[in-house]
Amino acid sequence: MEKFLLISFFVGIGVLFRRLPAFPKETAQALNMFALYVALPAVILLKVPQISFTPDMILPATLPWAMLLLSVAMVWCGSRLFNWERPVTGVLLLVVPIGNTAFMGVPMIKTFFGDQGIPPLIIYDQLGTMPIFAIYGSAVLALYSSGAKIKIIKIVERAVLFPPTLALIAGLAFRTTPYPNFVMNSLEALSEMLIPLVMTAIGFQLKVRLSPQILHPLLYGLTVKLAAAPLIALLGCRLLGLHDLTANVAIFEAGMPPMVTAGALAMAAGLAPELAAATVSLGMLLSFLSLPVLYWVIDSTCF
Repeated sequence: MEKFLLISFFVGIGVLFRRLPAFPKETAQALNMFALYVALPAVILLKVPQISFTPDMILPATLPWAMLLLSVAMVWCGSRLFNWERPVTGVLLLVVPIGNTAFMGVPMIKTFFGDQGIPPLIIYDQLGTMPIFAIYGSAVLALYSSGAKIKIIKIVERAVLFPPTLALIAGLAFRTTPYPNFVMNSLEALSEMLIPLVMTAIGFQLKVRLSPQILHPLLYGLTVKLAAAPLIALLGCRLLGLHDLTANVAIFEAGMPPMVTAGALAMAAGLAPELAAATVSLGMLLSFLSLPVLYWVIDSTCF
């Protein structure tokens, strides 16, 4: 609880900074870029040597793909049932299956599961979320784009050259080589910056604008993303007798809010921009309530 209050504190700082003229509108972008290019890769470089490629790591590598199929099926059924317009369906097909498993995932996993939860998170994000974003996300943009010039090859290239992905490759390459003390101390110092940076940036960019016409698909999509998908993942894991830390982290990752980048690409492609922005922003805001509840449910069913 103390660490979660610390996260809320940094989010509050971000909200305060947005109201102060001393902080330009690009503040959140600058914080996010430093977290993306420096702090998050430092976390990965520190934790990759701790990953044990044991059979239990199969779950965090495969669960995001199962969640992809489940989310697509639920969004597709909702679209057919409620007769949503094509751009609305395109937005939800893009932002609901693809979670914010790195930026939101690392601070939340560290808060609720501790540092030992980071190795399965890395597997979930790098073998699940990032390939899904590159392959599936590109396909959705190509199929549903309203004429905006979205270069699919650039999306794939960006995913492959994503700094955390490069950090994973470097960490695996030097897996058996201990880091020098100076490098280790530097990585530890940089990794400690991740939570303040990310959560302050989130608070700075929290804006929720809701129009009546987007309320129904918005609430449907967030219900699938924040509640239905992780609870079905929890049920499936418990029925299979999976109760360990790796399984619990994977279930928790399934409940992360929509990826910010996915929402930004949906807006760039002209896919119901207001719905895309609201889904990302409100999803992030609601996750501060849904994730503690999900953790409690996970913990109470872990026996």
